[in-house]
Amino acid sequence: MDELKVFSGTAHPALAGSVCDYLGIPLGEVEVFEFSNENIFVRILENIRERDVFIIQPICSPVNKSLVELLIMLDASRRASAGRITAVVPYYGYSRTDKKDQPRVPITARLIADLITTAGANRLLTADLHAPQIQGFFTIPVDELTTRPILAQYFNEKALDDLVVVATDIGISKVARDMAAKLGAPLAIIEKRRLGNVDATETLNIIGEVEGMRALTVDDEIDTAGSLVGVVNALLEHGVTEVYACCTHPVFSGPAIQRIATSRVKEVVVTDTIPVNDDKKLDKITVLPIDSLIGEAIHRIHTGLSVGAMFE
Repeated sequence: MDELKVFSGTAHPALAGSVCDYLGIPLGEVEVFEFSNENIFVRILENIRERDVFIIQPICSPVNKSLVELLIMLDASRRASAGRITAVVPYYGYSRTDKKDQPRVPITARLIADLITTAGANRLLTADLHAPQIQGFFTIPVDELTTRPILAQYFNEKALDDLVVVATDIGISKVARDMAAKLGAPLAIIEKRRLGNVDATETLNIIGEVEGMRALTVDDEIDTAGSLVGVVNALLEHGVTEVYACCTHPVFSGPAIQRIATSRVKEVVVTDTIPVNDDKKLDKITVLPIDSLIGEAIHRIHTGLSVGAMFE
């Protein structure tokens, strides 16, 4: 793997370091900092001419800084004559703005795709996009990984009795159905309605039998945890004995940690596509590593092997 180079922005260096440990290579040397005027400076400190370059940078908090930093790193790599540049974006920020569902609003997820491509990326490697159609926003190849087998393995090892998997809304019901199949559990669906553009939802109905069972809610991300708390309360009111929750992306913005701490959810299981810093760690939050998932995908892309075969 002499021609493989992996670099990290400032958004999640711990993940990049673990990925390089999996690959058995050193993390690439790069200088990234912000001037006093908030302009971002990037300088790659080693030769990458004609090398296979991977830049690991989730578009997470601070979202706009992480995004611009990624774009500048891509441009720096292109101008340094890298042979191929893959943007490794475990969490694709702005992914929820994926359609024009109101008058005079943008499709920001498409805009971000254009920016990443224009900056110099030849390929995108990501995980559990909010909507599958985001792949179609790109004119470059997109490899979308999924962390659901990792989450399913965790709960299989817990061997919970009388488990029912609950989709937190109709849009993620297919994902929840696949999770239920992996766990050998029945499926229920929460029907809910979002209230305008604020981070608030109104829980309407539970489709499926949940009374007297343990529930595992499935979602792609937890943002402010308002929806999660509403779902947990609704399930407990309908006779569920315990509620567990899992998601891929622990955004945990605003009052999320306080809400989780005071809610009656038994355990929240997430992956480290986004760093969960010390101020966001609770005893009831479990973070599963994805370094081997990302590392194996990078190895397969670099060597020309199938990435899809990882999930067959």
